[in-house]
Amino acid sequence: LRYTIFSVLIAIYVLLPFVKIGGHPAVFLDIVNRRFYLFGGVFNAQDFWLVFFLLSGVGLTLLIVTAIKGRLWCGYACPHTVFLEGVFRRIERLIEGPRAQRLRRNAAGLSFDKAWRKLLKHGVYIVLALLLSHVFISYFVSLPSVIDMVQRSPSEHPTAFTWVIVMSAILYFNFSWFREQLCLIICPYGRLQSAMTDRDTMVIGYDFNRGEPRGKANDPSNGDCVDCKRCVVVCPTGIDIRNGLQMECIGCAACVDACDEIMTKVGRPEGLVRYDSLNGLEGKPKHFGRPRLFFYGGIVTLWLLGATLAFSQSSAFEANVLRLQGAPFMVVDAEVRNSLRIHLVNKTGDKQTFVIEPEAESGIEYIIPQKRIDLESLGSTYVPILAILPRDQMRPGLELELTISMEGRDDRKSSRVVGAPFVGPSR
Repeated sequence: LRYTIFSVLIAIYVLLPFVKIGGHPAVFLDIVNRRFYLFGGVFNAQDFWLVFFLLSGVGLTLLIVTAIKGRLWCGYACPHTVFLEGVFRRIERLIEGPRAQRLRRNAAGLSFDKAWRKLLKHGVYIVLALLLSHVFISYFVSLPSVIDMVQRSPSEHPTAFTWVIVMSAILYFNFSWFREQLCLIICPYGRLQSAMTDRDTMVIGYDFNRGEPRGKANDPSNGDCVDCKRCVVVCPTGIDIRNGLQMECIGCAACVDACDEIMTKVGRPEGLVRYDSLNGLEGKPKHFGRPRLFFYGGIVTLWLLGATLAFSQSSAFEANVLRLQGAPFMVVDAEVRNSLRIHLVNKTGDKQTFVIEPEAESGIEYIIPQKRIDLESLGSTYVPILAILPRDQMRPGLELELTISMEGRDDRKSSRVVGAPFVGPSR
């Protein structure tokens, strides 16, 4: 099951920049042009504040999953674990054999058999690191641009080339040697888990009551643990799960599979090392509805309200009235004139036509050279406007207003009223 999950997640992580939704990549962070495409949604620089809700939503999801299911993310969905266990370590086993065989070969002297296996393994690692670095770049550079860059000299795109080389070096170093040390030394998640879990959180643990005292299987006075140390051997971080819950445990369940295999061989029930809560491992009652989860649920409810309000208030376009540089108004032939311009941004993923309609109730005359504007997806333009009012009608608090709407759409997000104070002489 775990490797099936890895295969699905690898496909998702690798294909996200290439799968099109609404004509755009499923995930594409165009930092240069300040445009972001997320699963059909289109965001520009004006929408960057909404990223807070996206990131906080991911954080809250991880918080709740950790409180209920422990380090499920670390063991099954973290990209580091997925690619290490699902790709690189499987290649290592394919080329160099099981762990015991690799250790014996590493302890022996240099030989042709050892040399060609090492060279082949690291050669494959380097190729995979290069491929993954190009996938990583594809999250930030469009696929046609990446393909074009690959076919050209690195001197024509030194920044992207440098990123690929640096990322390839980091990936190769990590997956060939650093590995679980990333989880133990760099990633802060393991250190935070003690603040997010309690005695009813599901963890991987050792049934102390059933397993102790350890000893040979043919001695009836011993517990079920035969002290084979298979759980220690297969652990990627090198811990002994029998010593209790530890920060280094990433929840990969390798010790569970190894122990179940031994229990089957010696004719004992599986589950000596298993997924359970600390209370469950000690034979105590388990509790799902506990204060921690109610508190987290309250935070999530507030987040949902805030996110719903924020996204419902966002519009399909941006429109702002800006004054031109220079004098704020002019008086010409007993008329007060304000020169302005509208900055219009199409925030949708498709080409749109915008219509500008002035409000006539204030008595202000508008001269708008272009009332219908076609804008490509995330395109922007400036539309000049001249507002004219007879001087004898000038009064304090006068506002100029314009209605801007998207042609062919009648929903709330496709129309808005923009305005600015109409300024003129005080008398």
